[in-house]
Amino acid sequence: MFVNAEQRGVTLVEVLVAVVVLSIGLLGLAQLQMTTLRQTQSALLRSHATLLGYDITDRMRANAAGVLAGHYNQSSVSDKQGDHDCSVVDASGTATNTTPASCTPQELAENDLLEWANTLARELPSGQGIVCLDSTPKDDPPATPGAPGCDNLGTIYVVKVWWNDGYNSSGQPVKRLFVTPFVP
Repeated sequence: MFVNAEQRGVTLVEVLVAVVVLSIGLLGLAQLQMTTLRQTQSALLRSHATLLGYDITDRMRANAAGVLAGHYNQSSVSDKQGDHDCSVVDASGTATNTTPASCTPQELAENDLLEWANTLARELPSGQGIVCLDSTPKDDPPATPGAPGCDNLGTIYVVKVWWNDGYNSSGQPVKRLFVTPFVP
């Protein structure tokens, strides 16, 4: 004989399974959001590094005499930086972006490198950069601020910008490098 026994708690089990599935989905969505934020931050830093690399090349174009004399060729990230007042300020206190007659091409180059280094440090996490003559700009292994890999050969200047782009799984900073050539 068949006894019709009532099952109890089936709906509760179904609800618990649905909550677990929904929770896993929400955790995946949160992970996707975190990855998106990290990639957006990385892209922003890469854009800043690119713009700052082009900033120093524009400064070099404006000081052709300093470039041709080799005043922008650095041997280290802190080389050839001088605090010279090479900006002309109008009556309102706004820089007019012209070079005063008292500023030589060398002083302008040193001032450009100092302002550029300060901007790198301010705009990028652990931002550093170098301008140098380098016949092999794509170094293997990649250059570092301590060993920029500049061979001082040839006539092509290379702008190298480093910054920290987050941390790896062991907590060490991930160093990124942007390289752009500049032909005077």
